[in-house]
Amino acid sequence: MRSSGSRLLVVNADDFGFTRDVNSGIVHAHRHGILSATTLMANGEAFDDAVRLACDTPTLDVGCHLVLIQGRSLLSARDLPGSWDELIRVLLLRKLDVYGELRAQVQRIVDAGLAPSHFDTHKHTHVLPNVLSAAIRLAQEFGVPFIRLPFDAGWWPVRSLDIWFRSRLRTARLQATDHFLGFRLTDTLTEQSLSAALSELPEGSTEFMCHPGYLGEELRYARTRLKETRERELEALISPRVKQIIASQGIVLTNYRELSKQRSH
Repeated sequence: MRSSGSRLLVVNADDFGFTRDVNSGIVHAHRHGILSATTLMANGEAFDDAVRLACDTPTLDVGCHLVLIQGRSLLSARDLPGSWDELIRVLLLRKLDVYGELRAQVQRIVDAGLAPSHFDTHKHTHVLPNVLSAAIRLAQEFGVPFIRLPFDAGWWPVRSLDIWFRSRLRTARLQATDHFLGFRLTDTLTEQSLSAALSELPEGSTEFMCHPGYLGEELRYARTRLKETRERELEALISPRVKQIIASQGIVLTNYRELSKQRSH
């Protein structure tokens, strides 16, 4: 439910649980910057550290970052597909139990004592119909009200896919923010590009995706292309200039827990 002219912003960090230096960067961006939510990788190497930090930081809204590419399967203990091409191949060959794998991930997060408020997927695999179907089924089973929109607001090449995605959520009686941003800024998010995006934030609720972190030894040797960029994103998220833009533009920082409360009234 939105009021005319209001702009609500959820700033969500992906990859909580990936490495301890990523975890530290996410929590710092929340405590000292504009980050309001994060999504946890149940198969991440630093899962236990992330759970500890989440328990120590109750204001940080935690959801599930569902993983089908990279890392270990919680269902089989084997490696998950290493790329989009490999994922498509194993799905076509029916060699991956999508629902079973994702259910094991959600269950591990719940068993750790956390109550996830939202779902998204690593590498945005929920653009695939069968992955979205599994995510919807799990959201209904676990009472998770929000699933991320996978397409940046106003990105015309995917307009028809965006309409289809929103229709699937409405049919399942699940929710998303009105808009999503950040996908096209991955690798290039800086104080300048974040400031520009915030200055043009649309009315309604928007999730802004980001990937902050510290470039410590664990991240340096981790299998990811996002390394130095995570520190630049962290700097942007704690920037006084960015905070000033949010205040001057009348943007209200929120999270998925708060959006759920507002929409239930």
